Amino acid sequence: MTKGKTRDEIAEAYSSEPWWYDIRGFFILTFAYNSTINTQLRFFGPHFGPNHLEVACGTGTLLELVLRWRKWKKMKPVKVTGIDYAPSMLAGAKKRFANDPQVQVQHADAANLPFPDASFDTANIANSIHCFPTVDEALRDINRVLKPGGTLAANVLLYPDGIAPLRWAAQNINDWGIKKGILYSPFEQQDIRQRFLAAGYEIAREFKAGNTWNVVARKPVKKEA
Repeated sequence: MTKGKTRDEIAEAYSSEPWWYDIRGFFILTFAYNSTINTQLRFFGPHFGPNHLEVACGTGTLLELVLRWRKWKKMKPVKVTGIDYAPSMLAGAKKRFANDPQVQVQHADAANLPFPDASFDTANIANSIHCFPTVDEALRDINRVLKPGGTLAANVLLYPDGIAPLRWAAQNINDWGIKKGILYSPFEQQDIRQRFLAAGYEIAREFKAGNTWNVVARKPVKKEA
């Protein structure tokens, strides 16, 4: 696995203006992840329990789109807690959701969450695992704060494959992201899958699309002796 910068260096790399982060994110999503907003709305949108944790929410742009999608689909309103480690990203999210009492955002490290055990019904990590320098610790701590039977939905940036022009474009974006500090590393699918299992999850659903592994992982319910 190619390795990038430290947690604090990554947070500093995300200190750009929120509007630039959103534009940059669109190109990364399109050409590195080889995914679309519509794909993500349909994947993450249904995956909100009554008390939901949005990990690495960034400026909240995607989260806002997902919540609007859910409202359009007449899904039940939920309580959302969004966390991010980069202060500038969090500032954008706080401004975005300032008038929404159902969404609270706060500074936190995904690998050291400030929540009690079994606090959340569901969690999402959208377009963010690639910037976790301590991904194993993050997966374990998210598992800790999920209720038994709770689920984590995530999409994971893989090393690019496919036809040459698209593969080269994705590789160039990844190389730039690592140098810039906004990407720690892409993953091999079997490697990241094993990391989820090692963190204590059961794989409930998974599929590969473009350069992305999409997964819904469940925290097991302990059987009574």
